[in-house]
Amino acid sequence: MQKARVVILIVAISAAGAAGYIATNMKPDVPVVVQTVPLPQIELQDVLVATDGLGVGAEMRNQMRWQPWPVSALADGYIKRADRPNAEEELRGSTVRLQIFPGEPIREAKLIGKGQSFMSAQLPSGMRAVATQIAADTSAGGFILPNDYVDVIMIRQIEGEQKQFATETILSNVRVLAIDQTIQEDETGQKNKVGSTATLELTPQQAEILAVAQQMASRMTLVLRSLQDAQEPTGPGAEYLVNSPGRAGNVKLIKSGTVTEILGRK
Repeated sequence: MQKARVVILIVAISAAGAAGYIATNMKPDVPVVVQTVPLPQIELQDVLVATDGLGVGAEMRNQMRWQPWPVSALADGYIKRADRPNAEEELRGSTVRLQIFPGEPIREAKLIGKGQSFMSAQLPSGMRAVATQIAADTSAGGFILPNDYVDVIMIRQIEGEQKQFATETILSNVRVLAIDQTIQEDETGQKNKVGSTATLELTPQQAEILAVAQQMASRMTLVLRSLQDAQEPTGPGAEYLVNSPGRAGNVKLIKSGTVTEILGRK
């Protein structure tokens, strides 16, 4: 009798398990819905970019390629393939006027066309490029480089029984355009050769002052200015060398370092 009860219990448990298994498998699957959000379409245009870094004075050869660029990020001056499909050939042989970085869109404002003078393209309107002789001991030990700002000091001997010298700052805060046609530092960041000529960016009046001072001076010295001081306004310079208030047509006669004014017509 006891064995019969055990058998009935086992059969009941097995039947319950089988019923549960069947019920589980008969439960319908719930489909999983995945919503996809379409990505916005970005409108692109091919623009001409630099493949390599190009320093000031470098020649444009094959360092450019077309690259897709978002239309929303296009800026004035970018060269678009749709407008100028032959731009690569047209710009080949141009000279870099302002530094261009790798991947930067090329703009013609940073280039000088074939056959154009580099120095004249560097000069702002109304300015002049004037050269003056320098040496290591008159140019801050050779540390003066293009785009630095300097003062120009005139040193001249005073006539008399004793040998005496007078110094005067004839020009202040003027920009150096070039040192012996050296446009920039070499790849190591060091300048190996000390130039013998500095080309300065001057106004027409400053150019006259420097020309007179070069005849008067026994020596000209360039004094390097701090970057912070370079923001100060530029003064006209030693105007007395070329100007005479209230008189017109006067001529400056320079003899033995002394300036004598010869009156002309008013």
